[in-house]
This record gives sequence, structure tokens and C-alpha cells, in this order.
Amino acid sequence: MTATPFYVTTSIPYVNARPHLGFALEIVQADVLARHRRLRGDQVRFQTGTDDNSLTNLRAAEAQGVPVQRLVDRNAEAFAALRRPLALSFDDFIRTSSDPRHHAGIERLWQGCAAAGDLYRKHYEGLYCVGCEQFYTEAELRDGRCPDHDVEPELVAEENWFFRLSRYQERLHQLIGGGELRIEPAARRNEVLGFVASGLEDFSVSRSRTRARGWGIAVPDDPDQVIYVWFDALGNYLTALGYGGQAEAYRRWWQGAGRRVHVIGKNILRFHAVYWPAILLSAGEPLPTDILVHDFLTANGRRLSKSSGNVVDPVALTERYGTDALRWWLLREVQRVGETGFTVARLTARADEDLADGFGNLVNRVVALVHRFRDGRVPSATVEEAGPAAGRLLQACRQVPAHVDEALAVGDFRGATRAVWAIVAEANRYAETARPWELARAEPGDGSAGRRLDASLAVLVGACRTLAAELSPFLPAAAAAIAAQCDDSSGYLPSARPLFPRIG
Repeated sequence: MTATPFYVTTSIPYVNARPHLGFALEIVQADVLARHRRLRGDQVRFQTGTDDNSLTNLRAAEAQGVPVQRLVDRNAEAFAALRRPLALSFDDFIRTSSDPRHHAGIERLWQGCAAAGDLYRKHYEGLYCVGCEQFYTEAELRDGRCPDHDVEPELVAEENWFFRLSRYQERLHQLIGGGELRIEPAARRNEVLGFVASGLEDFSVSRSRTRARGWGIAVPDDPDQVIYVWFDALGNYLTALGYGGQAEAYRRWWQGAGRRVHVIGKNILRFHAVYWPAILLSAGEPLPTDILVHDFLTANGRRLSKSSGNVVDPVALTERYGTDALRWWLLREVQRVGETGFTVARLTARADEDLADGFGNLVNRVVALVHRFRDGRVPSATVEEAGPAAGRLLQACRQVPAHVDEALAVGDFRGATRAVWAIVAEANRYAETARPWELARAEPGDGSAGRRLDASLAVLVGACRTLAAELSPFLPAAAAAIAAQCDDSSGYLPSARPLFPRIG
């Protein structure tokens, strides 16, 4: 069977400050999708990076009294360095200010829209939030302030290039409503459909070079304007594939991919689900197939945000509590729709309950039983001898892959981790029903007890191996530890040892 190309991306965040836990959620989710599809045999490209060319970054550098390039270089390095503490497997990391692929690709994308007749210049006045890099109408503000950043927007008046978004209203509604461009969860799809149905207005896709202080990519043939950061940033999904020049990667991962998946936060949904598809339609390029949207994390009752200063450092959390503990909390606890509050107490409680008392206790218990009753050798036995109670466990193991596939296809990470956890729950129930320790006591005078003991141990070891395989996209280090504990390639299982110490 031919492997399917699967291309998954995160959004590229502003680098006005170091990364916080909210972006860790997004990049861990994308990492799980990439690892999961690799496990299923697909060809996978997982891409992330940083959005360097924003006024937000420029203002942050000015406030700190440092050159903007120095600030974005320093903070972009911190985002790239998330690979080790978060156990990430991304294949490419693009930076929009310094990667030569990006500049060439954005010029090509701009020229494609221009050739379609979708770019024009006009004078404009509006209320602009630098934090969002977005114009707002009075009706969209909350008490005259940006609903995301709680600041009064600036009044901006200048001549800019505009994109004819209005031309694509009907087509976007058809694509999204018909599921050709799939947005999950459904609440976010409905939100986009409502926005499109309310009427799409053309939007500004450039800024004056003066207001941008010369920071950004110049508009082709108009050096007094720089390309709007969202037109610039969204293009990274193509430019990192060589869209502006050598296009082999572009043909494979964008034109030829079975799935083109964006993982994003709900605050940038409009840009990804409306502006970006319209730009692609204009330039004659394929659209993403899936946009998976996550909600916000909060701490102390407030949304995590670099601009507000309400941040939680994900690297510090991994240094204190471990990568597995943080990844598991993000995947097991964060709800699909609605904000989720983070506390250290919730993180440690979930790690102790699931990692130490769940995964670790099950595997340690099974391996200890094999050593105690069969000197570390995994018995060979038929399933029939394991008894009818083994059927539920075996069925759970068989069903987990499909349940995980279904959940991850729609970005339901809680549902996917719940499906994996079913192996632990069923294995523990089976152990209590089969009671291998009682079969061992009966074995000397009852040959059938010995055969049932062999079968029950074999079934339990098999369940732990399935657990290791299906857990690997979520917790690669923990899954590797479980797999090593259940490896009898030498003829014997390694001696039982605690895999996950309690941290609470």
C-alpha cells in the first residue's frame, strides 16, 4: 500500500517574547498528529517556525531599546529550542525574517494574486490593534477596546494595497459548508460560516514603509509599502516548501499531500479559515484540507498571553516535573471547546494518577508477575486458555487504533488519550478477574491452572506492548520505557522497576 503524504503545521507565533504554555499546547498537538501518522505508515512533514515581520515585534524591540533583528533572533531561538524539552519531532523550522525561501515565496504569492486582479490601492482609515495586527470596526470592539488585548486600537490613516476578499464570499461558504475545507470542532466551523455569511469586505494587505519602520518584505514594484504581516505569515506554509523557487517539496507536500492540516488557536481562525483560503484561491493554489482549532489556556483566571504578561514557562515546567507530565496534561486535560485553567496542582495530580499509578503500576505489576511465576520468560499460550474475561481486554486492544484515528482526525486529543487509557482500565480489570497469583498457587495440583496462568500472563504482556505502541505519539519517552520493560528479545523480560515516580 502506498504511503499517504501528510503535511501538518502549527501557526507561526510572534517573537515579541519567549514562548509560553499556550503555544506549547499547539505544538504538542501538532507533534502528536505527526507522530501518529508516521506510526500508521504515512509520509509526514511537520513544520513550525516564527513570525518575525510584525509591528508587534518591532514595538517590543523599541521598548527594550534593541535592534528588532536582535530581538527576533533571540526569541526565535527560544521557540526552536522547544524541541528537546517538549520532545518535538518537527521536520522544518522557518523564520520569516531570515529564511531566503520565504522572501521569494511571498513575492510569488503576491504576484499570483495581482495577476488575478485581486490587488488594488486605496486610501483607508481605521482602528488598528498592533497586538492582533488587525483593523477593527467599532462594533467589533468591547467598550472601545480590542476584545483580545484589552487596549484601545490606534487610528490609522494611509494608502495601502487591498485584497478583493469580497470576490470569494460565495466560494468560501461552499467550500466550508460542504466540508471540502474542514474546520474542527463544529462550533468553530459554524463561527466561520456565520462570519462569511454576514458579508466579506476587502482588506488591507500592506502597510506604509514609514509606519513599519522599514521592517518587513517590500511590496513588489512598490518599495514605499511592506506586505501586511498576515499575508506574509500565512504564506509560510508554502514558502518553506520552496514555493518561490525549487518546488519539488511544494509539489509533494502541498499539491500532492493527502491531508494539509493547520493546527491553530481560535483567536486567529478568521485569518486561516477566511483570508488564507481566499488568497490561495486567487493565486490558483490548493487549499488546506483541515483546520484544527484549539481553545485558550488560562492561569489565575486570565488568558495566557505574551502581551499581557500572564505567562507560564513550559520549559521550566518540564525541568521540574518532566516532559511526559507536561505533555500528558496538555493532551489529557485540555478541553476541546472552552477555556482550560492551568495549575501546577492539576498537572501533578494527573501525572501521578495516570503515569505513576496507571501506566507505571500496570506494567510493573505485569512484569513482576512474569518474573515471579515464570522466571521472566513470557509464556507461549493460546488465547482460548486465557478465559472469557480476556476477550474484553483483547477487544479493547484491537479497537484502540481505530478509536485513536477517529479522535485525532477531528483534533479531539482528550478523546484519543481516553481511548489509549482504555487499555490500562481493561488490563487492570482482567488481572483482577484472572488473578494469576491464585492460579500459581493452584498449579501444582491442577495442570489446567498452569495453562490458564500462562495464557493470562501472555495476554497481559501483549496488552502492555499495545499500550506502548499506541501511547508513542502522545508520550514518546514513556512509551519507549514501557516497550523496553516488555522487551523479551533476549529471552527474558528485564527485571521490574518503577517507570514513573510520583511527583506530587
